[in-house]
Amino acid sequence: MKKAIINARIYDYETYIERGYVVFDTTVLAVGSMNEFTEDVEDVIDGDGMLVLPGFVLGHTHIYSTFARGLALPFNPKDFQDILNQLWWKIDRQLDNDTTYHSAVVYATDALKNGITTIIDHHASGREIEGSLEALRRGVVDKVGLRGAFCFETSDRFDVEACIRENRAFLDREHNGKTAAHFGLHASMSLSETTLKRVASSLDHDPIHIHVAESELDQELAEKQAQTRVVERLDRHGLLHKDALIVHGLFLDNHELDILKKRDVTVALNVGSNMNNAVGLPRYQELKNRNIPIIVGNDGLSTSVTNEYLTLMQTMHLKEGTPLALGLDDVHTLIETAYDYASRRFKVKLGKIKPGYEADLIAVPYDPPTPMDAHNALGHLVYGLFASMKAHTAFVGGRMVLHHYRVPWNEKRAFNDARNAAQTLWNRITKEG
Repeated sequence: MKKAIINARIYDYETYIERGYVVFDTTVLAVGSMNEFTEDVEDVIDGDGMLVLPGFVLGHTHIYSTFARGLALPFNPKDFQDILNQLWWKIDRQLDNDTTYHSAVVYATDALKNGITTIIDHHASGREIEGSLEALRRGVVDKVGLRGAFCFETSDRFDVEACIRENRAFLDREHNGKTAAHFGLHASMSLSETTLKRVASSLDHDPIHIHVAESELDQELAEKQAQTRVVERLDRHGLLHKDALIVHGLFLDNHELDILKKRDVTVALNVGSNMNNAVGLPRYQELKNRNIPIIVGNDGLSTSVTNEYLTLMQTMHLKEGTPLALGLDDVHTLIETAYDYASRRFKVKLGKIKPGYEADLIAVPYDPPTPMDAHNALGHLVYGLFASMKAHTAFVGGRMVLHHYRVPWNEKRAFNDARNAAQTLWNRITKEG
């Protein structure tokens, strides 16, 4: 059924329409100014007072981290390894498919309300590895209606063969534009030479999704275990294929950056998490100067991505000592790169409001306090909405997944179920000690 949003401001980082319409079914069919609107449409939504945008892509997260919210554990880390040992590895070790599913539903719901329609996730669950990515898919894609790319963090902490089977099974399943897959790896620091060789033999030019040099410890252990740096180690095992997703990359030298450029990989920056963990900040200028594709994630620290763009801007201004270090043109490039990357992985066209692109649309209330036009629309978006992005209405592939800030299913029951699942998880963690 054809739908239309009318009387709205429409902006897709390329075109701005002050008072326009968009007609769509699963994809965008027509867009233009209201004085040209002659379409015969069954379902019309009045977008007066709304800014219509393509839904955002979240470039890297850990969905299960939503169940860390409110969890009180003894926590006195001296370094990054202590942060993993005292918090995150206690949580993921006790996750099963039921808790994974419930975390997916509530995380995706919050993300949707923050304007995100596509999530790229990095999952770990020690109690149940096999079937965990399907549990994520059922929560994110089937229940909430978003697009989701999933993988399992292969690590020597877990049953490596089960990790490989789970990644391979999800990579090989049929994907219909709503799901995509990577081959997941935790980080070099938790992967032996034997495991990396086993993973390499399981890849079919599939892109990996892995934390790289999130702390200096990752480099120190790579040099100790393999007598090489992390990126060189991954490349030596033949793991860096096109669209491999390298997460963080804080402590990479120039040679490693050159390898990333040569292998046509993408780097996902998560500066909010980096600051929260007190590990450091990325070499954004060096990545940019080499034209290495950069996208933005939140590492599971929140359910937003727009605030991460602001945080990246602000930290790079401080780091480089100039407000010119990362400007609006850079933000534009980061957003477009995320759409391009997701379009390749999901094999659909995302990120534009023009015919032939997926109808992944969000409508956000915005009454600009100053004149708004094609030249300053991005500035309005970044400085007027990014700190508090709240979608009123959203569509994914033309399906309405949010309206009047509400999802079309029993959200109260789902969140109650999630709280029960979280309590079960917390009891397991407490019992483990």
